[in-house]
Amino acid sequence: MSKLTLLPALKMAEQVRRKKISPVELVDAHFARIARLNPQLNAYIALDEERARRDAKTLEAGLMRGDPRGPLHGVPLSIKNSIAAAGMPWEAGTKLRAGTVAATDAVLVSRLRQAGAILLGVTNTPELLMAWETDNLLYGRTNNPWDLTRTAGGSSGGEAAAIAAGISAGGVGSDGGGSIRVPAHFTGICGLKPTPGRVPATGHFPASAGPFALLGVVGPMARTVTDLLALFEVIAGPDDGDSFSAPVRLRRIDREDLKDLRIGYFEDDGRTPVTPETRAAVHTAAQALNRAGYEVVPFRPEGLEQARQIWWQFFGIAGGILLGSLTKGHEADLSPLLQEFLGWATAEAPHSGHTLLYTWLQRDELRAQILSQMRPFPILLCPSAAIPAFRHGERSWTVAGETVKYLDAWSYTEWFNLLGNPAAVVPVTQSREGLPIGVQIVGRPWEEELVLAIAREVERGCEGYRPPPLE
Repeated sequence: MSKLTLLPALKMAEQVRRKKISPVELVDAHFARIARLNPQLNAYIALDEERARRDAKTLEAGLMRGDPRGPLHGVPLSIKNSIAAAGMPWEAGTKLRAGTVAATDAVLVSRLRQAGAILLGVTNTPELLMAWETDNLLYGRTNNPWDLTRTAGGSSGGEAAAIAAGISAGGVGSDGGGSIRVPAHFTGICGLKPTPGRVPATGHFPASAGPFALLGVVGPMARTVTDLLALFEVIAGPDDGDSFSAPVRLRRIDREDLKDLRIGYFEDDGRTPVTPETRAAVHTAAQALNRAGYEVVPFRPEGLEQARQIWWQFFGIAGGILLGSLTKGHEADLSPLLQEFLGWATAEAPHSGHTLLYTWLQRDELRAQILSQMRPFPILLCPSAAIPAFRHGERSWTVAGETVKYLDAWSYTEWFNLLGNPAAVVPVTQSREGLPIGVQIVGRPWEEELVLAIAREVERGCEGYRPPPLE
């Protein structure tokens, strides 16, 4: 049964179409594995067994009539608890929303169901998504399937742990500062942060609006790049509820589109050191692309440190203002992780109308500068984070003789939230402790298909997904 649940999502769909396995069999296998592994991981916080089994029977009957629903027919998926799924908890990890149940599906959830996917349940997050690890007062801590003493990352940590452990074939997370990419890197799976507006964030809590609409997106997570692309193609497309929504058509990338592509790579940003294995992973991915016939040269855009600082002005300072108004008077109900974040955010002066406008103008100017630098290099290859998955509760690490603090370790993803670049993470190698190390592939806005095409090349030339030694 474990081999069945570890198949790629599209392989599951193919086997269902060919009637080698049934949707009912797939769902049963996943729930059996969830019962065995979720107590160790705490990836799922709620399951939708009754509806999932009912949907599986409906899909099986449809297939027998010769009426497959779509490309994900019969594939069991999961959804991050911050995204609305009808009848399921929609709490975003906070006691302030305890008991909140979604009345309707988010747009992307509806699209997944229409494509034939079966929703198994919803996965754990840190409180209000404000951490790069997953723990909260409602449901507790999520553990990494590679090492239960370590985090699966955040804020899409429950989603990443479920997919890596084979208790979900894939799903959707959200990302305002690395919250898809860091968990993917920590657990050895693939994740995509799209351009804002490419996949509708309608039905996400907190809402992706105001300054957060610049940063926060929803995107697919899976064990293979091919599955990532399939999920992306299903959930992408405009929706009026997303303020950045744009009618960008899906694009098919073939080898002819890639023949003259130049790829830039950098192993560190010159400020925050990365572990030797992280540096080696970027080099390994660059070599794989070079062997595949691409021109891959050292290149690091100027302005990344400024991008990090401006990102914090939005995510930290502006975010602290918004969360402060939401949590005021409820301080006793907040998790230690959220209290820690609010402490960092409120340690600096809050925005005035002038400072927020000035920050926004700085962001737009810097974005234009960095996109101009990327014209000769439409794809960048770089680390996903400074370190692999850390032990629960750690707040600093010694890397290359320097101290790397908690907020600095994820700057490698934060830049691209500020700038609006699509970026994917693919597992490439492992650390000395046997932990996954993913590499980040970054493109220009609205070029997700190109990013995923190169991500697939990296996956082919490197290790790709490997099942964790959980059993």
